[in-house]
Amino acid sequence: MSMPERVTLVEVGPRDGLQNEAGTIPLETKLTLLDDLAEAGLQALEAGSFVNPKWVPQMADSEQVFAGLQRRSGVRYTALTPNLQGFERALAAGADEVAVFAAASESFSRKNINCSISESLQRFEDVTAAAQTHKIPVRGYVSCVLGCPYEGKIAPEAVEGVTGTLLDMGCYEVSLGDTIGTGTAGSMSRLLDVLLAEFQADQLAVHCHDTYGQALANILAALLYGIATVDASVAGLGGCPYAKGASGNVATEDVVYMLDGLGIETGVDLEKLIAAGNRISAALGRETGSRAARALVI
Repeated sequence: MSMPERVTLVEVGPRDGLQNEAGTIPLETKLTLLDDLAEAGLQALEAGSFVNPKWVPQMADSEQVFAGLQRRSGVRYTALTPNLQGFERALAAGADEVAVFAAASESFSRKNINCSISESLQRFEDVTAAAQTHKIPVRGYVSCVLGCPYEGKIAPEAVEGVTGTLLDMGCYEVSLGDTIGTGTAGSMSRLLDVLLAEFQADQLAVHCHDTYGQALANILAALLYGIATVDASVAGLGGCPYAKGASGNVATEDVVYMLDGLGIETGVDLEKLIAAGNRISAALGRETGSRAARALVI
């Protein structure tokens, strides 16, 4: 096992972090966040979600977000697209890349996107086919890879099956989501033992939640397996809807602090990143969820 020399950070705060906020967030606040993150050196920004606004009202202005972006060279602005209609909206808006999302848990799939795992994967075939026609990269997400709020522990083989299907249909990478944050370095290692017997490390990413304070340990475990793409959310934006009061996404600042300490390159300026996290936290009327940001007051 050897860690990568460089890690790509996929910043999910503007989408995954903000989508569950109760109050309406002004368009200008979202655009400022995206610009701050690009200024800090992040090169993959999840800018919006083209889902039905009835289900995710906070993302109803994703067209306007993409229209108002101050695009920077070398930065990918991506969007979540649950179906062909969502893909067509993302394409028209100018998304550089789209993402589809499945689950390793049958119960979670039915409760989260109202269909079975197999039905969700069938929907994505239309998306990936259209994306290939338009030469738009597609990323896959798999939820509940280390635990489910309804089914408990998830077998690595279940994750392997969904991951393989997403890769086969054209996803260039699959992000493994510990949606409720119950994973540990041990369960992450056991999962990767199974997946890396079938897939390459550069086909996988990790998306760890910090509900039990295990996210950094889980990311470190993945790094030791050669995983070189990590999802994170500035200021730890995005709570865990299945554990009241619990933290959700791991803070990008905390991940960068750890990677800096390991001598792993990210291209991210931690001071600018902390400033970006502090600004969006102030706009939301709360303290940052990043421990590094609270310790390194700038």
